[in-house]
Amino acid sequence: MAHGAAQAIVGATPGDVGSVATLVTGAWSARPEVAAPLLIAAAAYAVGWWRLRHRGGSVSGWRVAASAGGLLTVFVALSPTLDQLAHASFAAHMAQHLLLVAGAAPLLLLADPFAALLWALPAAARARVGHLLRTGTPGRWLWRGLTVGSVAWLAHVAAIWLWHLPIAYDAAVADRAVHDLEHLAFFGTAVLFWWPIVQPAPRLRAPTGYGVRVVYLVLAAAQGGLLGLLLTASPTTWYRAYSSAADQSLGGLVMWAVGGAVDMLAVLVLLGRYLGAQDRAAALEAGGS
Repeated sequence: MAHGAAQAIVGATPGDVGSVATLVTGAWSARPEVAAPLLIAAAAYAVGWWRLRHRGGSVSGWRVAASAGGLLTVFVALSPTLDQLAHASFAAHMAQHLLLVAGAAPLLLLADPFAALLWALPAAARARVGHLLRTGTPGRWLWRGLTVGSVAWLAHVAAIWLWHLPIAYDAAVADRAVHDLEHLAFFGTAVLFWWPIVQPAPRLRAPTGYGVRVVYLVLAAAQGGLLGLLLTASPTTWYRAYSSAADQSLGGLVMWAVGGAVDMLAVLVLLGRYLGAQDRAAALEAGGS
């Protein structure tokens, strides 16, 4: 990533959009089509949180922090600075994707924002949302189908591998609209991927067992590690947009190490929760005997 930043700065000219001034000031700026949805989401969450609080409900502090962290991560990932670095460095591009997939998506689901966002709506709109999620409605059927573990896993893995094909990756680097579509595909399928693990509201099915979730994550880490290993070990670059094999190797290592570390952290959390549940069940059984 640092190598890509150096390339962008050294190659900048006064009239170039990748100039040093743009790189520096762009860290806290964003495209309107990025900033507007994030501001709307933050404002809606704040309004819903306030309404819940004044009606006797509550949202835990750590979930509020997770919500803020998730929105901030999206902002950083799509900031002009990182976006420009991603066009100069494959490693920076990989970091951008990991911020969306392994950072923003799980954080926003851990925030469990459904209640707060629902209460941000007018009463009539809340009733319509409730109707959409009633048993037997198309909306409920569709979301249940998309968040089945096997469907979510395959959708996300397919998005990762297909977008890393040279023809798709080079097209994303060369064209803004295709790049935005790539980001939407990664983030959208990442939300689906993390949904069976985090299981936020609305909960439309029984919780997935701990063992199934652990296997789900281990398999995801394995396929991500394979792609990262292939990128790291390749003696030549896969993409026309990047000329440095060393930069590609660094990007593959970032994907392998960071993506796998996030998956393994989630596995450890699940194992801890499982063991805690077992201890509580044993304590209750001992107390009742």
